[in-house]
Amino acid sequence: MKQQRRLVGIQPEREARLANQTHMATRFLLFSQPGCLSCELMKIFLEAKDIVFEERDISADLEARRAMTDDYDSDQTPTLVVFSGENSDVIIGFDPVRLDQFLDPAPSSDSVQES
Repeated sequence: MKQQRRLVGIQPEREARLANQTHMATRFLLFSQPGCLSCELMKIFLEAKDIVFEERDISADLEARRAMTDDYDSDQTPTLVVFSGENSDVIIGFDPVRLDQFLDPAPSSDSVQES
């Protein structure tokens, strides 16, 4: 995954908008099913982060169920697949701490702000 660098001299609200643009270039695919509380929590979490995602209901879409199990090696919902360039990451289950770490990685050591 590409390293994110902190933008020096940019106001925090503009920096946040620029960081969100990185998410726009990334595609998010959510496998879910009705009656799944964790799926609903995942959707609320993603929407609160202003992340646009495609949702596939594995109970109504047999191809989605096959893709989730065969292509992404998951047997539970929610399963979130994050496509970034040629890479993809799979997050199985709703774990807000892990999602925060994945979506908002800590700045690298080369992102020191100038005083």
